[in-house]
Amino acid sequence: MAANNNDDKKSPKPNIGEDHDSAVPSGAAEAAGTAEAETERLKAENAELLDRLLRSAAETENMRKRGERTTDEARKYAISDFAREMLTVADNLDRAMEAAVEGNTDTKADPLLAGLDATQRLLAKSLEKVGIRKIQCGGATFDPELHEAVMEIKDTRPPDGQIAQVVEDGYTIQDKLLRPARVVVAGSGPLAQTAGDGGADRSV
Repeated sequence: MAANNNDDKKSPKPNIGEDHDSAVPSGAAEAAGTAEAETERLKAENAELLDRLLRSAAETENMRKRGERTTDEARKYAISDFAREMLTVADNLDRAMEAAVEGNTDTKADPLLAGLDATQRLLAKSLEKVGIRKIQCGGATFDPELHEAVMEIKDTRPPDGQIAQVVEDGYTIQDKLLRPARVVVAGSGPLAQTAGDGGADRSV
């Protein structure tokens, strides 16, 4: 009996409870770390998706605005080619009026002049309805964005750079140049000094 007691003292039983308790905290910490990493990954994915969504929405809005501008410009300037043809009609009316007035002492009683005048006014109103307007050159300073200088004359009456004579009327359509006014410029030097380097191209 004594020997058995000594064997029991030499071989203590393993403490199963202690090993189990020590393993639990290690597993829980690992699980918590994994969950935290997954949460951070999902947050990063959500942020990336939100950024993509915002960029896509901004691009869509920009495309919509560009489309509206393109449509609006096409609507405004679609008749440009036809309008230029109509300017030829206006020019011919002006020449016919000038020829009829020349040497006519009683312009008020002339039915031809009255008809030409009425036609001119009707054409001008029709052009204005679609945004086409004549460039006013009387007393204006030469503007390379609106005028085309065909000649420069030395004249002391108008200041240098001022338009002395209109050779052919110019027109705009909406905010664009349809046809520059062809003018004679008063000046004592090269046209380059009067007109400068020219402006931006605004023609259609």
